[in-house]
Amino acid sequence: MRFTSEHRIDGDVLERRFTLGDIPGILWTPASAPSSAPVPLILLGHPPLGLHRMYPRLAERARQAVADGFAAATVELPGSGDRPRWPAVDRARADLRRAMEAGEPVGDEIVDALVLPLVDRAVPEWRAALDALLDLPGIGGPVGYSGGVISIGTRLAAVEPRVSAAVLFAGSLVPRVIFEEARQVTVPLHVLLQWDDEGNDRQAALDLFDAFGSEEKTLHANMGGHTGVPQHAGDAAARFLTRHLRP
Repeated sequence: MRFTSEHRIDGDVLERRFTLGDIPGILWTPASAPSSAPVPLILLGHPPLGLHRMYPRLAERARQAVADGFAAATVELPGSGDRPRWPAVDRARADLRRAMEAGEPVGDEIVDALVLPLVDRAVPEWRAALDALLDLPGIGGPVGYSGGVISIGTRLAAVEPRVSAAVLFAGSLVPRVIFEEARQVTVPLHVLLQWDDEGNDRQAALDLFDAFGSEEKTLHANMGGHTGVPQHAGDAAARFLTRHLRP
């Protein structure tokens, strides 16, 4: 991991940009926290729209995490931002757009071609980032994951034992194989669902929630579209992570 910039935002939040190989990322930590008292870490998931476009929302979530006593970090997803384009996924995205514009059902082949390559590549990158982040002074466990793409969060929670709790954002297409992987997830879960999300298959999100193997899982559903998550829903998710990641 190589840090490329460092500055403070809002006084007590230290924002550092880094690269992990050719993968860009951002780390936010409490500027005044002593390295002798490591803070827990929250990994901030996001859709594949590029860190530059997602930055305002990510920074706001990071500020909340730091105010709650955590470090927060995110990485650029494959095929997004300044990373090399991914022609096969771009074609699948175009096929999805055509199907939706024509009012046709979105078949499993399109969903698999769009989502599974992203999950297959992104989850190992998240785990490599976690290795590097936990080696830094001032950062320790436990670790939480918060955000989307929900299929990425599901697989990461299933295969990464250092993730102790997760907040998952419903709102993206889910391949059938992810429903099977969801049964392997046992950490506490808090799932956010926007009931009127125009780009989300609501029933698939409900079925995925049923599939999770966690003994403790909560579905927080709210009226509204994809970007209309109410403040109280975000506050509830923050309280969930605080309860499970801060002893």
